[in-house]
Amino acid sequence: MLRKNTYILFLHKFIFFTYIKYMKLFIKNLDKDINEMQLEGFLSTFGEVESTKIIYDKITWESKGFGFVEMVNREDALKIIDELNGKELKGRELIIMEAEERRR
Repeated sequence: MLRKNTYILFLHKFIFFTYIKYMKLFIKNLDKDINEMQLEGFLSTFGEVESTKIIYDKITWESKGFGFVEMVNREDALKIIDELNGKELKGRELIIMEAEERRR
């Protein structure tokens, strides 16, 4: 049986390693015709993509032109920022940066 302190230490390490491992990217200036599968396919050439989320207008369901991508490996995410920030995708210059925590 685990002691209470051991369990807290284990949980703390799990959260720490999960934080270090994953990296969430904010991508803006996306073409309105790009969907999540296309974006994931485009970025998967740089590494394993955990999830993609393009933000849509609630009324018209039209893309707002930005989204979030969660990469499994932090180094792959940094490589995407270095190589794709400022590059064109479907005629639009991408702006890619590390996503910040949501303010409430």
